[in-house]
Amino acid sequence: MLILPKICTMFSFFSILLIVVVALVVFNLPKSRQSGSTASTGSGGYSKWIGGGVGWAFGGPLGALLGYAFGRMMEGNSTNSYDNQPTRQGDFNVSLLVLSAAMMKADGTIKKSELNYVKQFLVKNFGSEAAEQYTLMLREILKQEIKLQGVAGQIGRYMDYSSKLQLMHYLFGIAASDGEPNVIEINTLNSISGYLGVYPADFASIKAMFVKETDSAYKILEISPEASDEELKKAYREMALKHHPDKVSHLGEDVRAAAEEKFKKVTDAYEQIKKQRGIK
Repeated sequence: MLILPKICTMFSFFSILLIVVVALVVFNLPKSRQSGSTASTGSGGYSKWIGGGVGWAFGGPLGALLGYAFGRMMEGNSTNSYDNQPTRQGDFNVSLLVLSAAMMKADGTIKKSELNYVKQFLVKNFGSEAAEQYTLMLREILKQEIKLQGVAGQIGRYMDYSSKLQLMHYLFGIAASDGEPNVIEINTLNSISGYLGVYPADFASIKAMFVKETDSAYKILEISPEASDEELKKAYREMALKHHPDKVSHLGEDVRAAAEEKFKKVTDAYEQIKKQRGIK
């Protein structure tokens, strides 16, 4: 049962109107039921538009944040146990939106370049129709206070490691959308990485994909410039396996396609070092 709480004191009329429009469009309610005062549907109806269904993201701090933004989206989920549930595509997409908002607010200013980056990413990977709905949701999330440790900690508890790496790569992209990430953004990314449970070496590897230094290629492959040619080849094989797009294929073809960019950066780093060393 879809229940709209008393949120009139929390949101402007325009915000409430946006919520109603999203509910009517993305939940795909039949015309005969749009005119009613209530709507009845299964939990899958609420999460279908997010993509692939939603599991653990509707509990804990994430669920509370979504509840504040859009009313009570699903009844009773805050008390459910999600310990044995895998990461679904919807869980990843919700996490992406919430952490996108956190990154955009990191330095106290929501930049147009960052919003455009997010919009372009959503359109490229999910299509214009879904991107429009995601953007509406993002705008509502941006109005909320995001308790980063609680939200990112929940994601870290349930999300598989390959998905965490993909999420961090995307967040670095937001920070770099207006140039090289600044100190505040790097610190925020470092905090998110820690809460997610990403290893420091993997954080440094992804950071090197966006913050260029003389040894960036080596950092991407997680080796030192003193590594032997054999160690280089071994590192590349390990990193190619770690960042292969198939590692996130369970999140849907859209996310897998986005992972191609990260995989390419690993390959480019390897080719760059090979060229420098004269390896064929």
